[in-house]
Amino acid sequence: MFHHVKELQFNARVSGPDPRFATLLLEQFGGANGELKAAMQYFVQAFSVRQPYPDKYDLLMDIASEEFSHLEIVGATITMLLAGVNGELKDAAERSDLMRLLKGKSEREQLIQEAATAPQFLSLTGGGPAVTNSQGVPWSGAYVNANGDLTVDLRSNIAAESRAKIVYEYLMQFTEDPLVIESLSFLMTREIAHMQMFTAALDTIQPNFPPGILQGDPRYTHAYFNMSNGRSSRGPWNQGQGPWGPGESWEFISDPVQEVMQTRGNTQLPIKGTNLTPEQVLQKNKLQSQQRSAEIDQAIKSQQNPWSFSGKP
Repeated sequence: MFHHVKELQFNARVSGPDPRFATLLLEQFGGANGELKAAMQYFVQAFSVRQPYPDKYDLLMDIASEEFSHLEIVGATITMLLAGVNGELKDAAERSDLMRLLKGKSEREQLIQEAATAPQFLSLTGGGPAVTNSQGVPWSGAYVNANGDLTVDLRSNIAAESRAKIVYEYLMQFTEDPLVIESLSFLMTREIAHMQMFTAALDTIQPNFPPGILQGDPRYTHAYFNMSNGRSSRGPWNQGQGPWGPGESWEFISDPVQEVMQTRGNTQLPIKGTNLTPEQVLQKNKLQSQQRSAEIDQAIKSQQNPWSFSGKP
């Protein structure tokens, strides 16, 4: 159940019209890293966790709902930045300054260049936001990442919030309107907060690495293949203990071609860097498989299986 409150979550304001920036801001309305994408992604992800992980369902639906609120803020800001455009377009009998600009080809191109927009932005939307990115590409459900595994989805969400945050950071460089910057700063900061929420939620799921159920083949989990010529850079991603505990380390393979030849295409690569055996991997796979399956089965074992816990079955 959704209930719309007419007040915005943040009181969006603008100092004056700015069609150029309104066009750029479309990126956060209907773009691949925008608010609609985030809202739909978390909304879709929530369905598969409703019963086995009701706490994560609550988290995903809360943030999805907030993202719809942010979509409204962005849409309102775009509309205010285009103030006057709709009225001029409606003044079909009395040709306004805008209409006079549209008379000739060169004038049309000049207006388009100045507004930094595709022709359809003004001609089809009439001064309001469009469900496209800043280049006029329609929003797509392909932007939504929902894999049905909570650890995978939470990592996708952390990445999505990171990308949205940096887009707001970039957008603030293209406007000098202090009121618009204030709104964008609010939206950017909420991306940071969501990042932390998803990170904290991921930490409550143990074990959560690797994502999914199956463990990696111990012959390859600790191997770093030096796949480029010239000077090799070393760091905690390819030397030392890395992210593992004591007794485990990276195995740096300096000559992958020679390694492939000597190990029959890596099919006979020895286990190095870890004490985990293939038998232990199979056991871990079995235990985690049973654990995750049981979490879901126990949550939906009731015969009537109500969706709304608080309602009547």
